[in-house]
Amino acid sequence: MPQLLLELLSEEIPARMQVRAADDLKRLVMQGLKAAGLDHTETRTHVTPRRLTLMINGIPAKQPDVSEERRGPRANAPAQARDGFRKSLPPDTEVEERETEKGTFLFAKIEQPGAKTRVVLPDLISAALNGLSWPKSMRWGTGKSRWVRPLHSILAVYDQEGLDLAFAGIEAGIKTRGHAFMAPGVIEVADFADYETSLRAARVVLDRDERKQIIAEEAASLVARDGLALRDDPGLLDEVAGLVEWPVVLMGAIDGQFMEVPAEVLITSMRSHQKYFSVLDGNGNLAPWFIVVANRDTDDGGRRVIAGNERVLRARLADAKFFWDQDRLTSLASKAPKLKDRVFHAKLGTVDEKVDRMQALAVELSAFVPGADRDQVRSAARLAKADLSTGMVGEFPDLQGVMGSYYARHDGESAAVAQAIAEHYAPQGPDDACPTAPVSVVVALADKIDTLAGFWSIDEKPTGSKDPFALRRAALGVIRLITENGLRMKLSDAIQVSARSFDIDDFDQFDLLDFFKDRLKVYLRGEGVKHDHFDAVFETEKWDDLVQSLSRLRAVSEFVDTPDGQNMMVSYGRAVNILRAEEKRDGRVFDARVDSTLLKEAEESELHQALSDAKPKFEAFLEEEKYTEAMAELAGLRQSVDAFFDKVTVNDEDSKLRENRLRLLSMIRGASRGVADFSKIEG
Repeated sequence: MPQLLLELLSEEIPARMQVRAADDLKRLVMQGLKAAGLDHTETRTHVTPRRLTLMINGIPAKQPDVSEERRGPRANAPAQARDGFRKSLPPDTEVEERETEKGTFLFAKIEQPGAKTRVVLPDLISAALNGLSWPKSMRWGTGKSRWVRPLHSILAVYDQEGLDLAFAGIEAGIKTRGHAFMAPGVIEVADFADYETSLRAARVVLDRDERKQIIAEEAASLVARDGLALRDDPGLLDEVAGLVEWPVVLMGAIDGQFMEVPAEVLITSMRSHQKYFSVLDGNGNLAPWFIVVANRDTDDGGRRVIAGNERVLRARLADAKFFWDQDRLTSLASKAPKLKDRVFHAKLGTVDEKVDRMQALAVELSAFVPGADRDQVRSAARLAKADLSTGMVGEFPDLQGVMGSYYARHDGESAAVAQAIAEHYAPQGPDDACPTAPVSVVVALADKIDTLAGFWSIDEKPTGSKDPFALRRAALGVIRLITENGLRMKLSDAIQVSARSFDIDDFDQFDLLDFFKDRLKVYLRGEGVKHDHFDAVFETEKWDDLVQSLSRLRAVSEFVDTPDGQNMMVSYGRAVNILRAEEKRDGRVFDARVDSTLLKEAEESELHQALSDAKPKFEAFLEEEKYTEAMAELAGLRQSVDAFFDKVTVNDEDSKLRENRLRLLSMIRGASRGVADFSKIEG
């Protein structure tokens, strides 16, 4: 069946916009095809720095015919209504009167043959191109259309012939061009296979994944010759694949004088400014080489390209070395007062004020982190943000924390303090390493909790998908720091301590706790935790000792699917369902002490005795945080509960007996709440 091929050739599309643009073009065109009733069998998109390509196979030569019966107004309706109905129909459509249950109406049967696809496609594609949104776009020349960069040409071929299409003042045709430098000549194509083959001959690798593979394999092969390895950098590989149409991988050398500069500085400078890949030696240390990906072949095997890149890199690294040398002329501590001139947030003061709050909070949090030395915590918190005043971090903001650690070591600070400075921003995402060193954990917690409490104090909370201050990430960081390090602390206590620093009366602590709970639920959902198991544990009153609550959650998730767990759920469910209905009817809670003198039936006396015997064992298990054993103790009540329900009428005519029996059932519910609210578990 016929094929559609569309290419928009332009000046360079920024790498970060390419994949989304290809996806958006595909989506918009497919929406148009669906609306037009045109099916297809296969869709492919490709994007390079200069071209956006869409290929769709199996589009039929014409739209399907449409047969439709349309009912109009009543036959005796005013002439204006009847004439309006006729005018709404295609020319020469026959109208007849027909009797129905509701009277005589006008009916018309419309037969519309499907239009040729070649006629439909131009408007459909134009609508898609006009609807494609770029993060940044521009106008050029005298036209009013917008695109990410000035368009050079449009290739639009359907069923091996050009389409009558125009966009941004450019008439579409059946021609494109090859590589801008090596093969800029015109290429005429008839279909996608011809297009892809011709571009390859014209030094354009159309497939993005293939370009990535070429770069990765050739770079790895190049460094392996000298026993070296390529530093893994998927993000940079994605970006570089979007910068070249014909990848040529070359290796250059780093001037030895710069190797004394910290490796992180060299890597960041090469990566952010030059898009170079770093090379590692056999020990995993930075080697004095780099990989650059050029966009063309040269007649000298790339020697001039390598020399030019080495020259540019020397200038870049000279700047980095200058900052490295200058920053070490004065101590890191001497740079901290400059934080008074740096605003953290207009309503939350300067970075220096944030550091004051962090330091006070960190000292109190250190009591919950075994091995955290208070003096080291105090020093690390005071110096954590000081590198923001350095020349190096001013040039390379991504190195904040890392450079502070280097400068702290240079000044003679302890290894624990230096490590805490480097790690206090971590973890910054679900895949980021979580600090484990005690001082690092304390300072990282203090930084994140202060940020969260601060923005809650000024009512700057995430809304919908908007989170400009990365508060969701900060909350997840706090959760991971506590849970992965097994810290026995309550979030509410930490929030209260932090809130005191903001001198406000109406701080909504419970709203912030709910925010933490939501973040934890999202995080655990990704770990495969069932939502109802989570709710059973975390909808109880005391959940913010995260280590304890997660221990209960694991126990509940493992236990409820066992035979004992099923027994417990049956016993609990029968008791709670009756309680819920009766408490709703009476508008009260039956949680008072059972009156043993009102236990008339043997089965209720036995259940009361079983509950009384189980209670101290159950409470002992809870005290020792042996939640599986506690639930097993409850499960052992199944026989007594069943006997009670078989022989005893809860809703006795005697109101005192009824209330006492409901109190008995309340004992079952109350005991289980020490672990979870099992009424929230589905099934």
